[in-house]
Amino acid sequence: IRLSMLETFLIPLLKEQFGEKTSYFNQDLAPAHAAKSTKDWFTKKQLEVLAWPGPTRLTPSNVIANFGAIVKRKIRDRKPTTLDQLKRTSWSKSMPRRLQAVIQAKGAATNY
Repeated sequence: IRLSMLETFLIPLLKEQFGEKTSYFNQDLAPAHAAKSTKDWFTKKQLEVLAWPGPTRLTPSNVIANFGAIVKRKIRDRKPTTLDQLKRTSWSKSMPRRLQAVIQAKGAATNY
């Protein structure tokens, strides 16, 4: 993350959206996000960063990432022209099973 971008865009957006209320920043653990300079910048600006495990093959967050990729691919491949076609395209047959597995695991790791 370029810290100047955070300074230019994030701070004004947070002030506009939340005023002086406490706000929390959520990010993954990509190397640029986990860099010491980035962490120090958040601390200096007194911005709370939520703990976030990096997604792995077995974490529920990866199910959501997979879902997004599936949706994009299906839309690109099928080029729906009506809302009904879009709704049918955006829901993969495997997604209900994946989400049910996350629910049964109470948010813990699954085999997907």
